[in-house]
Amino acid sequence: MKAFEFRQLSDEELVKRIQEDEESLANLRFQKVISQLENPMKLQHIRRDIARMKTLLRERQIKQSSQPAAFSEPEKKAQG
Repeated sequence: MKAFEFRQLSDEELVKRIQEDEESLANLRFQKVISQLENPMKLQHIRRDIARMKTLLRERQIKQSSQPAAFSEPEKKAQG
């Protein structure tokens, strides 16, 4: 999946998708160890997809935490 496709998903859907992909990655790693992995590039694709989704979740988290700070009262200047 491309990054713009992940952006269309909600946070809950992203978390669910991350969990599914991590399970899939574990299975692929097991297949690699027992030499039954047909496409080794699949490991790399899934790892990168997981990283994209985690990055997107983190971006959303930062954006949410920074919005209230933008509307807070201006800092009082220190009197000297």
